[in-house]
Amino acid sequence: MSTERYVPLTEIKEMMEKESMLRELTPEQKIALDHATKLGRGTKESSKKLMKELAELNFVSESVSVKITDLMPTSPEDVRVLFSKERIVLEKKQIEQIIKLVEKYL
Repeated sequence: MSTERYVPLTEIKEMMEKESMLRELTPEQKIALDHATKLGRGTKESSKKLMKELAELNFVSESVSVKITDLMPTSPEDVRVLFSKERIVLEKKQIEQIIKLVEKYL
């Protein structure tokens, strides 16, 4: 039985690159690899560290932490957009915490 989890683009890129060495990727997989290569920022390790630090902020869910890790928002507006579907209204202090964490990994 498989367990579902959220995966940042940097990890997807690494998985797809390993798989491409073993066999020919399907056209959809090639598109996914291209997407992960173009948009994934940093390394798998830095993404994991950032997600761990974001998890320590009790108001950031796992799904939003992956979005933050993938997009690396640097403005308050960008952070608010990522939380637009969540049932939480961020305070200015919380937004600043997220931006400071992201800036450490840019």
